[in-house]
Amino acid sequence: MRTLSALTAGMARGELSAAEVIAGALERLDRTESDVRAWVRVDRDGALSSARELDAVPSGGPLRGVPVGVKDIIDVAGLPTECGSPLRRGRIAEADAPLVARLRRLGAIPLGKTVTTEFAYFAPGPTRNPHNLAHTPGGSSSGSAAAVATGVVPLALGSQTAGSLTRPASYCGVAGFVAPAGGPLDTTGFVGLAPGLDAVGLLTPTVADLRLAHGALTGADRLPGPPEPPTRPRLAVWSGDELAEISTDMRAALVRSVEDAVANGAVLVDVDWPALTPRLVEAHVTVMAYEAARTLAEESTHPDRLSAPLNELLAHGRSLTTGDYEHARSVARRERSAMLALLCDVDAVLGPAAPGAAPKGLTATGSPVLSRPWQLLGLPAVTVPGHRDAQGMPLGLQLVGHPYRLEGLFSFGHAVERAARANG
Repeated sequence: MRTLSALTAGMARGELSAAEVIAGALERLDRTESDVRAWVRVDRDGALSSARELDAVPSGGPLRGVPVGVKDIIDVAGLPTECGSPLRRGRIAEADAPLVARLRRLGAIPLGKTVTTEFAYFAPGPTRNPHNLAHTPGGSSSGSAAAVATGVVPLALGSQTAGSLTRPASYCGVAGFVAPAGGPLDTTGFVGLAPGLDAVGLLTPTVADLRLAHGALTGADRLPGPPEPPTRPRLAVWSGDELAEISTDMRAALVRSVEDAVANGAVLVDVDWPALTPRLVEAHVTVMAYEAARTLAEESTHPDRLSAPLNELLAHGRSLTTGDYEHARSVARRERSAMLALLCDVDAVLGPAAPGAAPKGLTATGSPVLSRPWQLLGLPAVTVPGHRDAQGMPLGLQLVGHPYRLEGLFSFGHAVERAARANG
């Protein structure tokens, strides 16, 4: 798998042309797609044409020639945005989402649209896990995670409302970033599910690549150098036991990473998680259902064309009162303030990204419960790859941090990933 960092460095040195890079991406796609099924639409002619245009000019942006996958709830001009649903079939986007437009200005080339679950909820698409085709890739950013894991693209756009990016990143063994609420990466041009929870997501091969992509997208004057290792970071460890049954292998992966962090100077801070996270999950479920029922009100008039899980979500949302919703939002506001105060003293929360490795089967996408608390609070989360279970399937950890201290979050994630890969 070629990293984003290696590709951009090769382009900057003039060792590669954009046309060569796009042709290579299409060749890898053709070799893997019949098995993995990550793509809903590939814009071959458009991508090759864009590459030739880039090669015709002497300079370009910091992501020059980088092929990108775009989750099929995000608008790409001239391509359909179908959201994994027959209700949106054939709806052509008139303009790029601002995030896609920004990528183009940086020199990146959208290769096409990646599979999403139905309206970014639970009903799975056709994508399979690249590490074992009998296992789920997760959802809803399944196609984007699988496209990175197969090495077709070194960068893909996704989104998260519950665990839609963190979970597939963990299952597919790639790095993931969920942008914080109110930050510079917003969801304009995305087909939303719950506007108060929806967030932009990035998927790359490594955490260092996430840092590079985020820096470029948020207007850094130049691409960042290698992440500096953190000095005596303060770390709150979260086992997730109060929310889910965590697999033995995931527990062991978390313990190894904590031991590595302590050996390199990290200081552990105790937090009473069982007193906090269950009520955050409850509030998240309420907010998500209430907002989804109103966001997809028109679609809900066609229940025969929606999946059973989505119909159930929308029915639950319609049953909730405004008082139920406002109470859940008040919980989110109160606990966000308390968590931000904690994160001014603690550099990151480290815990499992999912209860375990990707479950076997393709009829479900796994549980998002370990992402719900942080998504309710609108906090940034980094999925750190590198660990594997006894069967060789990827295990991801997640780091949650302060929205104004992202450099430290990326740097610590990079250190955790390097240690995990060294021990693997």
